[in-house]
Amino acid sequence: MTQAGNSDQNPNPLDHQNHVNISEQQFLESYDAGDYERPSVTVDMLVFTIRSEAQENYRKLAEPELQLLMIRRGGHPYMGKWALPGGFVSMQESLEDAARRELFTETGLDDIYLEQLYTWGDVHRDPRTRVISCSYMALVDSSELQLQAGDDASEADWFRMEQRLLEEKRHIHERGRVTERRVQLILTNGTEELSAVIETKETLEGRVRSSNIMVNEVQGIAFDHAKIIHYALDRLRAKVEYSDIAFNLMPEKFTLTALQKVYETISGKKLLAAAFRRKIADWVIETGEYTGNAGHRPSRLYRLNPERLAP
Repeated sequence: MTQAGNSDQNPNPLDHQNHVNISEQQFLESYDAGDYERPSVTVDMLVFTIRSEAQENYRKLAEPELQLLMIRRGGHPYMGKWALPGGFVSMQESLEDAARRELFTETGLDDIYLEQLYTWGDVHRDPRTRVISCSYMALVDSSELQLQAGDDASEADWFRMEQRLLEEKRHIHERGRVTERRVQLILTNGTEELSAVIETKETLEGRVRSSNIMVNEVQGIAFDHAKIIHYALDRLRAKVEYSDIAFNLMPEKFTLTALQKVYETISGKKLLAAAFRRKIADWVIETGEYTGNAGHRPSRLYRLNPERLAP
């Protein structure tokens, strides 16, 4: 007996009306992935670290800076422009496996903090073809880095970052609010300066939140990577306020002054030492050791409290 409207001879296994008449194995054997267009998938890595430039006066503490790893593209598209390290995801690896592979290729590290950030899918974000990218944020201690350029890069370098607020407008209405900002993103490695003007619009309508990011006036940055960098900076600065994420930028043993400087560097705000130490008191434990730097008074060394680590 056949169902109404279905043929009892040679049913098409891809016809949804006939799925009840075949097994899953039969369906999969007949399935043709070529029936649908498939976009390429990549991972882009935002590798952040804290680095301090050498000081001529050894008695003066070097000021730490938040820096981002960038690679100069060695081929088309955007040949000669700077981009985030990354690459295409193979058919036999997960997104995280691809991210860790790219991270190891660019830094030589494979056991560090890694967090999925956001997925970028604008239709024309890559001039080659339809490409969806999943971005990952990695935080590393600069003393452990072995910087190297990947296969499609001619050069790799660290860039200092700055975001300047150009304009901000806020409109509050009966059901919510709209906030618009224009910021200038500036990246420099000491010899070259990259920049972009980024416009954001955040809307709250009742309980529905939406946001839009547009990039204009891009200088030297490939693809839509200025947008990704801007988003990652905002995410990092927000997360440092309520989590232990900053400890991933520290060596195993550190002083509280050094830790405070990392928090200040990320947040862009000066912190009162007493208030900061109360804030992180439960996160650290003493090691019983002291620094031995020449020219400086010995300081007590701490490490992250293992009881605060997630199980």
